[in-house]
Amino acid sequence: MDITTQARKAGTLRKLHGGPRVLVLPNAWDVASARVLEDLGYPAIATTSAGIAFALGYPDGQRISRDEMLEMVARIARAVRVPVTADMESGYGTTPADMAETAKAIVAAGAVGLNFEDVTGDTESSQVETSLQVEKIRTIREVSASQGVPLVINARTDVYLMPIGPEVTRFERTVDRLRAYRAAGADCVFAPGVSDRGLIDKLVKAVEAPLNILVTPACPSIPELEALGVRRASIGSGVMRTTLGLVRRIGKDLLERGASSALFEGSIPFAELNGLMARAGSRAAEKAHP
Repeated sequence: MDITTQARKAGTLRKLHGGPRVLVLPNAWDVASARVLEDLGYPAIATTSAGIAFALGYPDGQRISRDEMLEMVARIARAVRVPVTADMESGYGTTPADMAETAKAIVAAGAVGLNFEDVTGDTESSQVETSLQVEKIRTIREVSASQGVPLVINARTDVYLMPIGPEVTRFERTVDRLRAYRAAGADCVFAPGVSDRGLIDKLVKAVEAPLNILVTPACPSIPELEALGVRRASIGSGVMRTTLGLVRRIGKDLLERGASSALFEGSIPFAELNGLMARAGSRAAEKAHP
């Protein structure tokens, strides 16, 4: 992709966090899911690290390598016209130098943004010290800008999701971290695990930055999130997991009852999907050989 075009896409994605509409992102995990979502009119595509890992046979949590993750991100970026932001977990490294390499690799893959976590493992003990996370965010900001594409950084804290530390202090610690990440150069801040309407309202006001909420069954509706001032609503691995749930239901029906009634309900006709992929393939070829 031409670096000027890529930088313009980064600017477009950044502006989408400015409202007045909430940016809704049902995360994609491969070219087909990304292309279907783009065709529906979504202005940007976000990937799901868990979804890509699952599709390639890995558990979530940075078990997949950076190169394998970005190989799929690059395929998606080549196949769609809209900006692509990559879920890069905690950056596939532990030092600012590692983040510099990750930033360069994201730009090289054609993405224009990233989701960036502050835990590196499965327990709360893996949460990165705020000062180090701030340094990592600054590094990603500076290095990506030096490559010609200032990446749109969605800085995430897992204080509520894991959860980490005493409940009584979670709000204060979440706000402190997210405000520090914003000051370090994050364009958007992310607090997965928060679903209570009152808490979301307090966070929006306290962080003084575009806030991303992970949509769950316990969350307010998208219009309600928008009314609260949430600027980004993502689904994470939800769409991918629902798709696999359908695969399991179809398989179970066929195995246990010989039934195929669920097989074609809501399916995209073959010709339509084939056409979408043909256009995506043509676009990828144009990007590879301008």
